Amino acid sequence: MTRDFGRHAYGAAAIIYGALTLYWHDVNTWPQLAALAKAPYRESVVYIVAAALIAGGIAIQWRRTAQLAAVVLGAFYLLVAVLCIPGIAAAPLIYNNWGNFFEQFSNASGALIAYASLASGKLTSTARAAGVGRIFFGICVVSFALEQAFYLDATAGFVPKWIPPGQTFWAIATTIAFALAAIAIVSARQALLASRLLTVMLVLFGLLIWLPALLANPHSHFNWAESTENLAIAAVAWILGDYLAAA
Repeated sequence: MTRDFGRHAYGAAAIIYGALTLYWHDVNTWPQLAALAKAPYRESVVYIVAAALIAGGIAIQWRRTAQLAAVVLGAFYLLVAVLCIPGIAAAPLIYNNWGNFFEQFSNASGALIAYASLASGKLTSTARAAGVGRIFFGICVVSFALEQAFYLDATAGFVPKWIPPGQTFWAIATTIAFALAAIAIVSARQALLASRLLTVMLVLFGLLIWLPALLANPHSHFNWAESTENLAIAAVAWILGDYLAAA
């Protein structure tokens, strides 16, 4: 794994998000933005979101502009996460509302880690920012484990039937893997190994679940949005691993 591969994948996910916004000409990838995209502001919001994501995704590929891009992308994902809070307040017992928040917050955490990893020198403030990002991301991974546990049957349904020993086995196994990764990342004990293994697992999700779904139905907005979200979160895990390996 190269040191910057996670950052490049993170930017690629942002570019795809922006392209999806333009292709479908809406912000339905993030239902939380729907209130901001009502007429007469719909056109403006669509183009602003697409431009921010595509520009940020491109700019983060180069070290000279990567920190600014991390700020832009992090601010966007944080905004979407904050917009999830009213849904949580309205129905706090529906865990999917919490899951939506932590999915977006994980992307914002990745931007913070990326920003810190691009700072020159080994400043205390840089290490502290990266540490905060690590803990935030670890908490998000806790949420991923909980979400799979609460919706275990639905999780099992995503597992290809041809993979032995069975769908429920892999739903439980990956839920446990998320939980163990979360403990390691939050506690900073074996966090590098955990982030690397988490990256591999999420990449396998993309290859075994979301890529076939896209090939089967390439016109599904849901398939594109979920596969891109998976790529973005895998990139965050990779960014964390890259940072820890270089620290």
